[in-house]
Amino acid sequence: MMQNGKPGKMNLYNNIYKDKKVLITGDTGFKGSWLAKWLLNLGAEVRGYSLRPNTNPSHFDLLKMDYKTIFNNINDLECVLKSLNEYKPDIIFHLAAQPLVRYSYENPIETYKTNVIGTANILDAARINKKVKAIIIVTTDKCYENLEQSEGYRETDRMGGYDPYSSSKGAAELVTSSYRNSFFNLDNYGVDHETLIATARAGNVIGGGDWSLDRLMPDLIRGANNNKKSIVRNPNSTRPWQHVLEPISGYLLLGQRLLEKKKEFASAWNFGPDEKNNLTVNNVLEIAQKQWNLITYEIIENANNPHEANLLSLNINKAKKELGWLPIWTNEEAVAKTILWYKNYYENQVLNTELDLKSYINRIQY
Repeated sequence: MMQNGKPGKMNLYNNIYKDKKVLITGDTGFKGSWLAKWLLNLGAEVRGYSLRPNTNPSHFDLLKMDYKTIFNNINDLECVLKSLNEYKPDIIFHLAAQPLVRYSYENPIETYKTNVIGTANILDAARINKKVKAIIIVTTDKCYENLEQSEGYRETDRMGGYDPYSSSKGAAELVTSSYRNSFFNLDNYGVDHETLIATARAGNVIGGGDWSLDRLMPDLIRGANNNKKSIVRNPNSTRPWQHVLEPISGYLLLGQRLLEKKKEFASAWNFGPDEKNNLTVNNVLEIAQKQWNLITYEIIENANNPHEANLLSLNINKAKKELGWLPIWTNEEAVAKTILWYKNYYENQVLNTELDLKSYINRIQY
C-alpha cells in the first residue's frame, strides 16, 4: 500500500509519527540516514543534529532529503540544549556515535567523549528542556561483557566491553540507566516529568549506503569497484548480521510505544536476527560473491590484529514477546539485498533505498 505516494502499510506504527517533531542525532551516518528516510515517509517532521558526512559518497548526501540538519559536535552541550529548546522535538533518536572498533583503539579518548559524554549531553539537555516525550538511545550488541558464549545475551546481562568502542557503549547504557533512575524515574512519570527513555541494542548492521572504513561490506565493495582483493580477517567469527531496516523497524516500534505513554517499554531492548540465522564471516563472503562476481578477497589471520569477539549473538525474546517485533529478512536475504544495492549503484547509478524500504515494509506483520 502507499501513503501519500510513499511506500508503506496503512496505519503503520498506528500513524504515530505523522506530523511529530523528530530529532535524529547522527542522521548523516549510515543508519541515521535510513532512519530519516523512513520517518519522512511516515509523515514526520525531521530535524538532524550531526557532524557532516565523513565518507564520499555518503548515503545521506545521495538521498537529498528535504529537512534541516544542525552540523555540530554532540559534545557541545550548549548547542544541543539550544537545538532542543528551538526545535521542541516530541521524540529523540540518539544515534550520534564513534561507531568503529578498530578506530577506537587509535582514538580512545575521542571515542569515550563522543559515545559516553555525547549520550549524557542528550539526556541532560532533555532534563533541562523538560518537553521531550520520548528518547531512544541506540547502543550496540557489543555493550555486553562478552564471554564468548553460544547463548544470546539478554537485556539483563552484565555490561562490559573489551575494546574502547564496546566499553564506551556499555558506559552509555549505564549513563542512560542512571539518568532514568535519577531524573526520569518511572514511578514519577506523569507527576514530576513526562519523558520515557529506552535503549536499543543491535550490531553488525549491513545495507546499502555504508562506506565506513574497517567494515566487511564496505571493504568488499571498495575492492570490487577498484578491481582489488579485499583483506578479510577473522573469517570464522560469528556475528548477528542484519539488514539496517531490521533494527530501525524496532526503534520505530519502540518509539511508538513510548509516544503512546506506555512506561513499561522504557527499558533496554535487543534487536537482532533469530539466533539460528547467525552466519560466520566465511558464510557472508560466499553469499556476497554469488551476488556480484567482482567481489574477491584474501584472508589474512594476523595475531597482531586488535582483539575482536569471535562469537556474539543476541537473545531477542523480549522484543518478540513484549514489543511484538519480529525480524523480517534472513541473514542471507540481508547480505543479498546489501550487495545488490551497491551493484546497482555502481553499475547503473541507481539507489535501491526506496525499493528496499518498500520491499521490507510489505513484509512487516505487526
